Amino acid sequence: MEVDSLPATKGRPREFCVDAALAAALRVFWSKGYEGASMADLTDAMGITKPSLYAAFGNKEALFNKALDLYEREKADYMHAALDAPTARGVAERLMYGALDMHTCPDNPNGCLGVISSVACGAEAECIREAVVSRGAAAKRAMLARFARAQEEGDFPEGTDPEGLASFLTAVNQGMAVQAGAGATRAELERLVETSLKLWPGR
Repeated sequence: MEVDSLPATKGRPREFCVDAALAAALRVFWSKGYEGASMADLTDAMGITKPSLYAAFGNKEALFNKALDLYEREKADYMHAALDAPTARGVAERLMYGALDMHTCPDNPNGCLGVISSVACGAEAECIREAVVSRGAAAKRAMLARFARAQEEGDFPEGTDPEGLASFLTAVNQGMAVQAGAGATRAELERLVETSLKLWPGR
């Protein structure tokens, strides 16, 4: 656990846990999105002053990118594990059920950090939107490469479109995030997953 010491107002070092502060910032961004999260929201949640935030993490954009790294590492790690499934259907199951578990975990804010921040429209948030969209595109490319391999291995029925399936899964997961953010229950989202898997080509 990393602890950072920064100058305090009376000359004493101000110590705080960088990991805990970053986790707190992640919850704020996840709950409010990049534009909705004010510096006051962030410093209050992190328990540090604005100068301490800048000294430890850089500006708001840099803090968000570090929080997004943490999100992908700890909350969305199921996406990487899904690609190791032995079949394409297994990839789809792991992706959708992993997303379901993340969106319905009572310890997490509702919705998806990437979806919330990718729809930001202000000029200040344009670079953030581009960064989030770029990460999403990279994830989709990895999924497409996995499905292309599945097609080469004969894992799909003839005529299956791997790119279309990657887009389908991306849309389902994004839709789950939006519905979770609007208050959908786990049972409702689970029906969506089950219906999506019934549409999957082959068995």
